[in-house]
Amino acid sequence: MDILDYAFMQRALLAALLVGVTAPAVGIFLVQRRQAIMGDGIGHVALTGVALGFLLQVSPVWMAVAVSAAGAIGMELIRSYGRARGDIALAMLFYGGMAGGVMIIYLAPNGSNANLTSYLFGSISTVSPQDIPPMVGLAVFVLLVVLGLRRQLFAVCQDEEFARVSGLPVRALNLLLAVTAAVTVTVAMRAVGLLLVSALMVIPVAAAQQVTRGFAWTLAVSVAIGVVVSLSGTVFSYYVDVPPGSSIVLASMAVFLLFAALAAPLAAKRARRAAAAAASEVELPVQPAAEAVPAR
Repeated sequence: MDILDYAFMQRALLAALLVGVTAPAVGIFLVQRRQAIMGDGIGHVALTGVALGFLLQVSPVWMAVAVSAAGAIGMELIRSYGRARGDIALAMLFYGGMAGGVMIIYLAPNGSNANLTSYLFGSISTVSPQDIPPMVGLAVFVLLVVLGLRRQLFAVCQDEEFARVSGLPVRALNLLLAVTAAVTVTVAMRAVGLLLVSALMVIPVAAAQQVTRGFAWTLAVSVAIGVVVSLSGTVFSYYVDVPPGSSIVLASMAVFLLFAALAAPLAAKRARRAAAAAASEVELPVQPAAEAVPAR
């Protein structure tokens, strides 16, 4: 517990907690709609926002929010209007965001390239007191959207046509989910890094799906996994002096492998329970029909 005596570790653990809660909470919807790598594409676009922040001498966090949100909205509009498939739109985010970020960072003042490394891979020592208020505010926004509109978002991610027939504003919900994913990437970039944030949005959800059934339980378990691996990875990086992003992602992969190993015995146990329940059902004996009384 001596690490709590240091102010920078207090900020780092708070940032890890926010990331561990928000990333899987949004990632479960991306996994549901088969866009698991969307967070990676948004992370590349956010790189351009961070580089613009260094170039214009403004907050890289808020600039990353604006640029990544605009990129996510653009990708969603391209996908919904059918002008390009979803994978092509994601590829555009990948390549355009990375190329723009690299180009702009070379135009920024000296020293920006070194600072950019902490955004790419995460750094526990660079979470400043000025970073905490926007991270908390953005995390609250993400949780309000995810928890308040979880049923509507689940319906849209499960079947857009059914959601549209049911009267839900499908396009608005898709755009809101894209913006929420962009905000989540921005929240996580200080602790996990832009290049690894997508892993924390996907791997805890994939691990939870191995041992849970139903959306609510999967959401709860994935958030619990995200919190545990984020905090443990941050503490590990402090003692071993390694980037926290890699520690967090490797910890989440270890949890996934553990849950995958448990999935087969759990499935076999459920099958035995179902077979036992079916065998225990005893059919009621059929009562013989009453013999007809001859009329006198």
